[in-house]
Amino acid sequence: MPSAVVSSQGAFSALRFGRFAAMGTVAVLILIAGVWASWGSAQHVMLTKGRESGTIKVTRCGADTCSGPYTPISAGSQPRGSVVIEKNAAVRKGQTYTVVVKPGSDDVVRSGPGGVLYAWVPMGGALLLASVVVAGGLRRTRVAWVLAGSGVALLTAAFLAV
Repeated sequence: MPSAVVSSQGAFSALRFGRFAAMGTVAVLILIAGVWASWGSAQHVMLTKGRESGTIKVTRCGADTCSGPYTPISAGSQPRGSVVIEKNAAVRKGQTYTVVVKPGSDDVVRSGPGGVLYAWVPMGGALLLASVVVAGGLRRTRVAWVLAGSGVALLTAAFLAV
């Protein structure tokens, strides 16, 4: 076999490995970013032991936040005249929601199944985006379909729970 053919096969293998490494890194970074974005709220909703929990009756909404009086449910939690919750599709004025208080603040996040699912919505988006990278860049269509299906399932469940 001529050395030109062997060297071109080696170059092709190196380029293929480079593409695989680069796209794999991008896909992993997208998934890490999804976890990072979700964990800010999810940690308060999922790890509730020792946290204050109660209900909020949403009375006022601004551009980005809503607020209302907080009524405690858990032992040791104190009532508050006003707490702040992020304004999103999961919060409507006039409704009462079960919430968990973020430690050291008057900020709250929704609790229960709806709160958990809504907290992980950024991860659902990351799964969908990573599926495109895995399918196109890594040529792993089965893995891409699993990622996309997981993302769609998570987003659909969050939409239905809200």
